Amino acid sequence: MLAGHAASGQAPGTGPGAAPPTTVAAIQQLDRVEVAGRHYDNAVGSTDAASQGTIRAELLKSRPALRPGEVLEFVPGVIVTQHSGDGKANQYFLRGFNLDHGTDFATFVNGLPVNLPTHGHGQGYSDLNFLIPELVDRIEYRKGPYFAQTGDFSAAGSADILYRTTLDEPLAALTLGQRKYQRLVGAGSSELGQGLKLLGAVELLHNDGPWTVPEQLRKANAVLTLSDGSRAEGWSTSLMAYDATWTSTDQIPQRAIEAGFDRFGSLDPTDGGNTRRSSLSGEWHRRTDTGATKVAAYAIDYRLRLFSNFTYALERPATGDQFSQQDERTVFGLGASHAVDHTLGGLPARSEVGLQLRHDRIRVGLFDTQARQTIGTTRDDKVRQTLLGVYGQTAVELAPWLRGIVGLRADQARFKVDSLANSANSGASSDHLLSPKLSLILGPWHKTEWFVNAGGGFHSNDARGTTATVDPKTGDPVDKVAGLVAARGMELGVRTEWFTGLQSSLALWKLDVDSELVYVGDAGATEANRPSTRRGVEWNNRYVPRPWLLVDADLAWTRARFADASPAGNRIPNAVDRVASVAVTARELGPWSASIQWRYLGSGALIEDNSVRSSSSLTTNLRLGRRLTPKAELTLDVFNLFDRRVNDIEYFYESQLPGEAAPVADKHVHPAEPRTIRLTLQLGF
Repeated sequence: MLAGHAASGQAPGTGPGAAPPTTVAAIQQLDRVEVAGRHYDNAVGSTDAASQGTIRAELLKSRPALRPGEVLEFVPGVIVTQHSGDGKANQYFLRGFNLDHGTDFATFVNGLPVNLPTHGHGQGYSDLNFLIPELVDRIEYRKGPYFAQTGDFSAAGSADILYRTTLDEPLAALTLGQRKYQRLVGAGSSELGQGLKLLGAVELLHNDGPWTVPEQLRKANAVLTLSDGSRAEGWSTSLMAYDATWTSTDQIPQRAIEAGFDRFGSLDPTDGGNTRRSSLSGEWHRRTDTGATKVAAYAIDYRLRLFSNFTYALERPATGDQFSQQDERTVFGLGASHAVDHTLGGLPARSEVGLQLRHDRIRVGLFDTQARQTIGTTRDDKVRQTLLGVYGQTAVELAPWLRGIVGLRADQARFKVDSLANSANSGASSDHLLSPKLSLILGPWHKTEWFVNAGGGFHSNDARGTTATVDPKTGDPVDKVAGLVAARGMELGVRTEWFTGLQSSLALWKLDVDSELVYVGDAGATEANRPSTRRGVEWNNRYVPRPWLLVDADLAWTRARFADASPAGNRIPNAVDRVASVAVTARELGPWSASIQWRYLGSGALIEDNSVRSSSSLTTNLRLGRRLTPKAELTLDVFNLFDRRVNDIEYFYESQLPGEAAPVADKHVHPAEPRTIRLTLQLGF
């Protein structure tokens, strides 16, 4: 039997560069998985790597999430935090990467790419605040650069968050919580006749948070999807719109807290921002007994105005160091793939070819501001950026116990930068990259299969760094950077269901990146860095000892180092050594259900010589639910149950507070929220 990514067509809602198709093996084992757990489609024979899998909506319903982006924490080994206002993209950690806001983890929602290249705040900026969790059908995730269908930003991994096209029944949910948290969501779907289905959803949210300066987050969100057909053949089109405004409390220096400053306080009460995102997307798919075809396209309009102050009075004591990062863009994308069954040397095989095209038209800038008023310009650029990727792969059943997948991906990037503030930084550039892929899957023997995976991947650099010749602040000469940064990875893995009720996987992995350099949106310049090597172990477990009880335990250890020698040291700042998540879920105990989760973010070096390290954190989240009637349910969520004093993020850098005579190198922290209680009433109709 052939498994692997070419084994079947994608479900409606996926898009260009989105998740690989579900495998034939997964489809054939679906009923058994539903009986065993109903939360995962990760059975033996369903994936091409031990670190790949699918999370179903049932699991998302069983555990609480403080923010929309935290749905990615259901992906084993991923930790999601926040170092500023909740309208800003989250901070992500995976496999020894501080991914900042998404640089090496590609994310798709309803077929749309979330990561934004050449972004005002950071390369690959991935803002998931427009996500509506109630619409999620499943999350298909994969780690490492072993998959031909995924391109830019996927060196560490990728996830496709797939929305539903229909709901079992209309729903309305109201959530009230501490600190003026209010959320209202309504969603429903209906048949329009002749197979047409319409789904609509609206979300409204307000939150002040625990901050001394109220966050005043206001968010409005809407989705409208029209679809026809089935997983075998059909189409869908979606219109999405999102708008948010907020005031943010950024990280503050440890020395200020030790001197008595409120750790939830703000050193610049005018920090914050506003953003909006709207999109139109569509896809058509057809799957037959001998092949599968898919075509998808999208258009996105995006805006962001972000105001931040991380150094306070270091550069401009008279006005303060606040700056604004602004991004306006339209994005157009197209993707197509075709897979066909055939024989290769008399062996059953399946081959797939695909094309992905993305074009961004961007106006991006960095400005000095005071109380959100512009007082100077660092960069102001018009950018045109196009990324074309083509791939091909063949999966072959070499023996009843051995299947192999060979793939090759080719990507070309073209950049054109018109620097309005300094013409010396204008120009055009291009880059290309070939990324081979190889997977071997052995077994199963005694309900156990083995995996060998290897491949190349990449992330793109900010277009401005590929044409820049002078530093925008100092005027000093700077070197141009490559448009695409290559990564090479390998993984040995095993997945077993040998013990009744337990599904367990173990992966030993390594990833080499040619350069850690990134474009620093806060400074408007490229920060040069060194090649790196990361290696680690991931151990994931799903245990169903009773039909009503589910235990999840995900543990990951990582060693992240720069690959070359330097007197500064070889530690990669903000690369945490260990992460873990353990959850126990009891479901359908009469009208009751409950879940408790322990979440651990380990310590990591904050500077290269490891002399300063971040503190580890352990938090506990609780969900307790009771079904009041067949169509009404009450849910209590308690975040940080034991009210632990921990930080979401820690950095080490120089800053200067008003009144200080000189810069001070110090830890800068953003606290995690204290104990937070929310109550949700959900009604079906």
